[in-house]
Amino acid sequence: MPLPKDVVKFGTFVVTGQVFHITPLSFALVNLKPLLPGHVLVSPRRIVPRFNDLSAAEVQDLFMTVQRVSRTIERVYHASALNIAIQDGVDAGQSVPHVHTHIIPRKKEDLPNKDDIYQKLEGEEGDLARQLRESKTGEKNGEGTRGKFPAVDADEERKPRSEEVMQKEAEWLAGEMERDAR
Repeated sequence: MPLPKDVVKFGTFVVTGQVFHITPLSFALVNLKPLLPGHVLVSPRRIVPRFNDLSAAEVQDLFMTVQRVSRTIERVYHASALNIAIQDGVDAGQSVPHVHTHIIPRKKEDLPNKDDIYQKLEGEEGDLARQLRESKTGEKNGEGTRGKFPAVDADEERKPRSEEVMQKEAEWLAGEMERDAR
């Protein structure tokens, strides 16, 4: 499907320029501060906080979109595996109250320990709400919305990407998604 012409929101944040795939019920977007190269998100278009709030049609479309996007991400990032995760609720580490699935391409020895990715997701590095808020305001708030574990790498080392960089990646991935659809 072509890139969106209408405004697309992830929670309260406008992410239209980050979207690289859209269906009638779901969208895929590039990440402001990916935990690893190629880390993307898939979310329903309707803004709902919890997985159980989705209709059966939305669940089906979300997971079909996750499957389709994951094929492209694995190919273009030369991954040998993927982490696919949903943090469903604040106590599970969700920072943006809008259902979303993380797709993170993995390679052998990309992290010192394979399971470090879970600490990254749960720690300040995975606090999407704080990252999006800071990117829009330009201010650092210090405390995140839900830091449970210390970051594996200092979060300060991972700089937010510019709108231009994210839009360029989104356009590239949109082309790759079209290529895979043929």
